[in-house]
Amino acid sequence: LSNGGQPPLREGKQVIELDLKNPDDVRRALALVAGADALIEGNRPGVMERLGLGPDACAAVNPKLVYGRMTGWGQQGPLAQAAGHDINYVALSGMLSLSAVHGQVPVSPPTVLGDAGGALGLALGIVSGVLQARQSGQGCVVDAAIVDVVAMLGGLAQWIAGTGGLGGPAPSVFHDSPFYDAYRCADGGFVTVGAIEPQFYALLVARLGLADVDVAAQFDTAAWPALKERVRALFLTRPRQHWCDLLEGSDACFAPVLTLAEAAVHPHNVARGLYATTPAGEPRTSGAPRFTALPEAHPHD
Repeated sequence: LSNGGQPPLREGKQVIELDLKNPDDVRRALALVAGADALIEGNRPGVMERLGLGPDACAAVNPKLVYGRMTGWGQQGPLAQAAGHDINYVALSGMLSLSAVHGQVPVSPPTVLGDAGGALGLALGIVSGVLQARQSGQGCVVDAAIVDVVAMLGGLAQWIAGTGGLGGPAPSVFHDSPFYDAYRCADGGFVTVGAIEPQFYALLVARLGLADVDVAAQFDTAAWPALKERVRALFLTRPRQHWCDLLEGSDACFAPVLTLAEAAVHPHNVARGLYATTPAGEPRTSGAPRFTALPEAHPHD
C-alpha cells in the first residue's frame, strides 16, 4: 500500500515477535499481559480466544487489564466475521452517503474516517477503562468497532439530516449553498469556503466584490443555484494563490485544498510544527492533541 518505507505506527514501540501458535510464546505473551495496563488486538472475533489469549485468560493473570478489541464490524452481529476495510465501514455507518451530492459517487479520504477515527475511539475507550480500573480494581473489554465509532462521530450530521437539512430532498447548506463548498480555480487548484454564520458570510461576499448580493437573504434557498453558479464562475477567473491572498487568514472561513506536500510547508502548519521529516526523508505528523503543563500554583504568603 505504501510502496515501501518504515511503518510509522511502529515508531516509539518495542517490538517483540511471538509465535502465538507456540504454547511457550503464549505463556510469554501472558507474562507481558500480567504487567500491562492494556492490551490491543485487531483480529476477527474469536481468534484470540482460540489462541488462549482471550479476555478470560488475560483476566486470570491481570484482573485490572483493559482489553481493547479493534475490529471493523464489532464482536457481534451478522457481519462480525466478514472482511472489510475503511471504506466499507464508513459506508455501512451511513456517513459515506452524506458525501454524495445530487447522485454523484460518494468519496471518502482513504483510511482517515474509518481507520483513524476508529483508532481514536479505541484510544478513548482504553484511557477511560484504565482510569476506571485504577479506581475499582476491575478491568474491562473495550469493543471498538469502526462502524460504531464512525456512526458516533456522525451524531451532528445525523441530527441535521433528521431535521431535513442534509441527505434529503430539501436544499442543504452543505451541498447546495454558495457559501459552503469547494471551488475550482483558474490554475486547476481548489479552495474551500464555509461561511455559514451571517457575519462570516457578509465578509465573504464583501471580499469577493459581490456588492449587489443581499447578505440578509443568505438562507433564501431559491436564490442559491444562480448565486452558486456566479461564485463558481468567479473563482475560475483567478489562480488559487490569488484567492489565498484575498481570503486566507480572514473570517471568511476559507482554506485552500492542499496536497500532502503543500500541507507540510504551509506557514500555519510549519509554525505549529505539524509535519516533520524522518532521516530517511519520509513525512510524519506530530502527535495530537498536544499537552502543556498548567502553571505551578503559587500560594499567597
